[in-house]
Amino acid sequence: MSIAEETTYTTEALALTGFKAADKILLSWGCTAKQCHTILGISELSYHKFKLAPDTTQLNTEQFERVSYLLNIYQELRMTFNNPSNLSGFMGMKNDNAPFDGRTPLAMIASGDLADLREVAQHIDTFKTGFPGLKTADQQ
Repeated sequence: MSIAEETTYTTEALALTGFKAADKILLSWGCTAKQCHTILGISELSYHKFKLAPDTTQLNTEQFERVSYLLNIYQELRMTFNNPSNLSGFMGMKNDNAPFDGRTPLAMIASGDLADLREVAQHIDTFKTGFPGLKTADQQ
């Protein structure tokens, strides 16, 4: 059962709110419009249409999943970092730890592959329990 079925929220309202929030988050991370629509899994035309007329936003199941991952990543970063520049900058920082292996988290999710977005979200979710696999200065 979806959240729209469990609550009084309509699928359209959730799509509108989710799209707006996810787009705002992506832009705060420094994404271009192309990166935004690629990460969200929507066409360039639909992305610009939704930006111009948000009430027309319609998302399929996979796009809702992508929005959910982005909102969860953002929330976890908010709980992890007190510094606003880390909150907005983390996704653009080169990271030598797995699963990034020298890439930025943003570059990884900008592939547009749902599996990459899922992996980044799952990795960042582990921040709740510390930083697994993180190399400290004395280990390098």
